[in-house]
Amino acid sequence: MKLTQRLFVGIVASILVLQLWMVAPIAHAQEVDKPNLESGAAILVEAQTGKVLYEKDADAVRGIASMTKMMTEYLLLENIHEGKLSWDDTYEPSDYAYKISQNLSLSNVPLAKGEKYTLRELFEAMSMYSANGASIAIAEKIAGNETNFVKMMNEKAQELGMKDAKFVNATGLSNSDLQGMHPKGAKASDENLVSARSTAKLASHLINDYPEVLETSKLKEKTFHKGKNGETQMKSWNWMLPGLVYEYKKAEVDGLKTGSTDFAGYCFTGTAEKDGARYITVVMDAKDHGQESYEARFSETAKLLDYAFDNFEVKTLHPAGYTLKEKVKVAKGNEKEAKVTAKEPLKVVVEKGKSAKKAVETELVVNEKKLNNDGKLIAPIKKGEEVGYINVKYKDDQFGYLTTEGENQSGDPIVMKEDIDKANWFSLMFRSIGDFFADMWTSAANMVKGWF
Repeated sequence: MKLTQRLFVGIVASILVLQLWMVAPIAHAQEVDKPNLESGAAILVEAQTGKVLYEKDADAVRGIASMTKMMTEYLLLENIHEGKLSWDDTYEPSDYAYKISQNLSLSNVPLAKGEKYTLRELFEAMSMYSANGASIAIAEKIAGNETNFVKMMNEKAQELGMKDAKFVNATGLSNSDLQGMHPKGAKASDENLVSARSTAKLASHLINDYPEVLETSKLKEKTFHKGKNGETQMKSWNWMLPGLVYEYKKAEVDGLKTGSTDFAGYCFTGTAEKDGARYITVVMDAKDHGQESYEARFSETAKLLDYAFDNFEVKTLHPAGYTLKEKVKVAKGNEKEAKVTAKEPLKVVVEKGKSAKKAVETELVVNEKKLNNDGKLIAPIKKGEEVGYINVKYKDDQFGYLTTEGENQSGDPIVMKEDIDKANWFSLMFRSIGDFFADMWTSAANMVKGWF
C-alpha cells in the first residue's frame, strides 16, 4: 500500500473512532435504567403534576392493609375543614373500639372505658402508629358506626377516581381480626382491595387537598394521652423518616402510611420532597429475594425514589403571569381577540439534562361552556376571569398521568389579561356590515376560482 493510501486510511479510521467516542456517551446518557422491583405491584408519581414515571401491575387489585387508613384520614380532615368536627372534639370508646384496642398483637394504643380522647390524639395514633382501635373510634365519631363509615369510604373512593376500590372496614385489618364485630354487609373473610394506581390517587388527594397531614405523618415519636390513663409511647412504623433505621438520604421522607397483613403482605405508600419535586410511591406485597420481609417495603421504595431523584427534575415551562402567544376569539366585544395569561407557573417533569420545551407540546384549551356556537367567548369578560387551561402532552410518554383529569387538564389555568367590554350597537352594526361584505367577497373569489 502506498504512503498516500495508508495516510488516507489512517485519517478515515481516526475520524470513525472519534465519532464513536463522541456518540457513545451521548447514547448512554439517554438510557435510563428502570428499577427492578420485587413487589407484587408498584407505582411512582410526581405529586404536583400527577405524572406517572414508573408502574408495575399498577391496576391489579390487591390487599392494601393499613394503607386503608389514608381514606380514614382523608374523611376526618374533610370533616375538620368543613367545620363538622374540630380537633378538640372528644370521643369515649364503644365496646367495639375498646375490645379491638386491647389486642396488642395488632398495632394499637389501648383505649380505656369511660376515658375521653380528642380527635387529634386519635388521628396521631392512627396516622403515625397505625392504631386500629383509634381508627374505629374516628369512624364512629364521624359516621356513628363503622358500617355507615364504610359506605362513606366507598362513596369517596368513587369521587376520587378510585374506581376499583372496595373498602370493608376503616382499619385495613382482615375482617377476621375484628372478633365478629366487622361492619354489617361484609363477610368475616372480606378484605380491603385497591390497586396501586388507586392507592396513589388517594395519597395524591390526601397530600394535595390536606397537606397538613404531613405534619403528623413525619412524626417519629409521640406520647399518646400523655399524663392520663392509658399513656402510650408511640414510635412511627415508617422507618424511612430522617434519623430512623432505613432513613432515605437523598431527600426528606415525610410520609405516608405503612401496612401489612398476611393477605396483603408488606406494603408502603411513601412520599419525599427535594428541590421543589415531590414524589409519591406505592409498593404492595414487597419481598426480599422472594421472601416476605418487613424491611423490603422500604428498600423497594428506596429504589423508586432513587429512580425519581437521580433521573428526573421538575422544570418551569413558564412563570405565572406569562402572556401566551395564542389569543382567544371574542364575540360582541370591543376587541375581536383577547390576550390570556397563565394563572400559575406551568411545571413539567423531564429527564435531567433535557429541555422542557423540547420534551412537551402545549395547547391552549378554552372552556367549552364559555363559548358560543362559533367557538368564541362572549363579551363582556373581566380581567382575571378563568377561561380555560394549558394542556400538556409529553412527546415521549410511556405511562401518562395518574388521573384522566390530569391527562385532559394537565397544565395550569389561563385567565383574561384585561377587561373585554361589550361593543356598542353602532360598532356591532358596522362590524356586521363588514363581515357581510367580507363573506360576499370570499364567496365570489371562490366562485371565480371554480371557473378556472
